[in-house]
Amino acid sequence: MGKIGKNAADFLKIVVGAALYALGFDLFLVPNGINGGGITGLSMIFVNLTNVGTIGLITAILNLPLFILAGLKIGKKFFVGSLLGMAVSSGLIDLFELITQPATEPLVGALYGGAVCGFGLGLVFAAGGSTGGSDIIVRFFKRKWPNTNIGTIAMCFDFLVAALTGLVFRDITLTLYSGIVIFITGFVIDAVVYRFDYSKVALIISKEYDAIAAAVCDELGHGVTYLQGEGYYTQNSTKVVLTAIKRQQLAELKQLVMRIDPNAFVIVQEAHQVLGDGFSRYSKDSL
Repeated sequence: MGKIGKNAADFLKIVVGAALYALGFDLFLVPNGINGGGITGLSMIFVNLTNVGTIGLITAILNLPLFILAGLKIGKKFFVGSLLGMAVSSGLIDLFELITQPATEPLVGALYGGAVCGFGLGLVFAAGGSTGGSDIIVRFFKRKWPNTNIGTIAMCFDFLVAALTGLVFRDITLTLYSGIVIFITGFVIDAVVYRFDYSKVALIISKEYDAIAAAVCDELGHGVTYLQGEGYYTQNSTKVVLTAIKRQQLAELKQLVMRIDPNAFVIVQEAHQVLGDGFSRYSKDSL
């Protein structure tokens, strides 16, 4: 897929993700008065207090200074993707209000609203965009604290807005329900953003290490590293085969090793954010 095709696919993900976020917000959060945090949450508080404008319109207005900042600091693609995400989510939040909203218990609304909104935001983040507002702020903090998951950063910011909801409306129950939404949203965002970024690392101990290493390179297309090992009982020196593979190649690796040496000893571990040839590349804007 060329650069144009990848950009088109990313923008499609942003549109779908923003639409899901708006749908979850209108169907599950608004009917129960639950705040999901962020700029949209602040807009919800403002509209409920003043009866001026709509949530989508106020969200778009509050986003303007943040978009100027994003355009100057983060880059063109993120700016365009975020502008698209903000426009779609803000517009659809107002449009989806016309849908007959299901009557749900607040807890059910919080659970499903958090899951749907989190899935939508995860798609948007994974495509390199945002829905504006606090998402832009979250990206800035992600640069400052690169070892922290983006869903965790978003969760901390949103909890502040949820606390504000309870203070403004003097109803601690709304804050507690909002906390459930924010926790689930952050968890689902991380699950979506990082779901494709898990690989496997295999340690293979076998007398046929040369044959196994060659097969991994030729058949699986991944590099191999030899580690020097020594058996405790036999005191014999040997080479341990170390390789990183995609998750979907694990069964093929096991078959390959057992075909060459049925007595091989194989240890498989989870690996996260593998960088290098055949995997992802490092970027300072990586989530």
